[in-house]
Amino acid sequence: MLLTRTKSKIWIDNNNSPNFSCSSFKDINTLFSEDNSKYNSPSSSSSTNKKPNIFHRVLRVNAVLRAFSTRPEPESSPSRSEPLIQIPRAEKKIVIYFTSLRVIRSTFDSCKAVRSILSSFRVAIDERDVSMDAGFMEELKTILGKREKTKLTLPRVFIGGRYIGGADEVIQLHEAGELKKYVEGLAPAELSTCEVCGGDRFVLCDDCSGSKKYYSEKSGFRTCTACNENGLIRCPSCYHAII
Repeated sequence: MLLTRTKSKIWIDNNNSPNFSCSSFKDINTLFSEDNSKYNSPSSSSSTNKKPNIFHRVLRVNAVLRAFSTRPEPESSPSRSEPLIQIPRAEKKIVIYFTSLRVIRSTFDSCKAVRSILSSFRVAIDERDVSMDAGFMEELKTILGKREKTKLTLPRVFIGGRYIGGADEVIQLHEAGELKKYVEGLAPAELSTCEVCGGDRFVLCDDCSGSKKYYSEKSGFRTCTACNENGLIRCPSCYHAII
């Protein structure tokens, strides 16, 4: 069954009708009527209690917003520049403090990634493994001005004697193509493997043969002070090659 459309017989008279029939526009209708009547009244200019026209209010608000938007920002106080951290006798090489232990996987991966990046530039690198010699960690804390009980994350990199940072800083510089500018002018690396240590960078102590003890006729057995806690010393061949 089809329904036929019928024309509505309701007519809306909109001839000069200033009022809105919808209740939701009542406030707007009243506001316009009051403001327009006062704005068009000849005595409005002399009235002291008049309310500003709605359009004047909009203009005032816009003027205030423009004033705040163009208001100059206060000058920020100059930041204090951090002191330059340098390492002595390292102007022609890279010095990296790292660990070769896999105790903390994230630290080991960071050290491995940074060493791989630095090795790709074929420049002299002084690798200081804190897991092989605890003295390197104390040395690093002294250079950075840290307390003895402070725990430092690894790796830490110095290029040309200047402190660069850790893994995040080195990787960011490498990805941005800026790291190669830091290594320009450094001494080239030895491409051959060291015949003394086989690339381990450490050898057994000659005085105690790695036992940390040596015998003296005057005082008997004594603790060896020439090697580290592991009875090792830095490979003389590798060490002199990167000085």
